[in-house]
Amino acid sequence: MGVAVDDDVDRQVGIWERELPWLDPVKEAIFMRLAILARHMQQLRRDGLAADGLPHWQYKILMMLRRLGPPYAASPSQLADTLGLTRGALSARLAPMEEARLITRADDDADRRRVHVRLTEAGSAAFELQAGREDDGESALLEALTADERRVLADLLRRLVLAAERR
Repeated sequence: MGVAVDDDVDRQVGIWERELPWLDPVKEAIFMRLAILARHMQQLRRDGLAADGLPHWQYKILMMLRRLGPPYAASPSQLADTLGLTRGALSARLAPMEEARLITRADDDADRRRVHVRLTEAGSAAFELQAGREDDGESALLEALTADERRVLADLLRRLVLAAERR
């Protein structure tokens, strides 16, 4: 492991430590660094989406469909519920995606009153491109850690997430 080098967080925590003697500097450093990493990842996603001309909300819909697995289809109500949208808001978002051929909407063979939203090849390709860009950015960020350090970090973060979810 390399020699520790002070970063901006160390400087900020040092200032707050002088101003707020009750402050836990380790806790403060952890949460400041988590916030900085979250901002970096959000910027990475925004930059990738901007390069592809894909709005974030479209990416989320493509991701939801892809996450479902083959045949990468869902009812509009299932998608709306998953994304926390009203049926009307989702319908307005699906129209331009259908025009761009990222998705199709088709009647259910067994029940013509039901509709399925399905990921197209173009939609899958758009999702893959963005997911690949994010993966490259995440990998570049994690290059600062060894494989063992990554596993330790993942385990520690899992414990924090589980504790947060129990609250």
